[in-house]
Amino acid sequence: MSDTTSSGGRLPSDRGTPDVSLSGLTEPEAREFHKIFMQSFAIFVGVAFLAHILVWLWRPWLPGPQGYSSLMDGTLHDGVTVAFESIKSFIA
Repeated sequence: MSDTTSSGGRLPSDRGTPDVSLSGLTEPEAREFHKIFMQSFAIFVGVAFLAHILVWLWRPWLPGPQGYSSLMDGTLHDGVTVAFESIKSFIA
């Protein structure tokens, strides 16, 4: 019986060898997977960040005690003021 499969991969019994990690990948394979994973993760985070900015521009998450109309008239300019006014309305 051969130690490799017909596709050239390693059998689970070979996982104890020094050139194969617990995942079954060799060092070059693990580095390639890590590189692709990190690139994909960076793209995902970039898209999520852009989506959050676009949603915030469309409709802020902290509108204030008068609702979204308080943001439209220009009286509340920043998120800190909006958050303070929201908390103040809940306490009162």
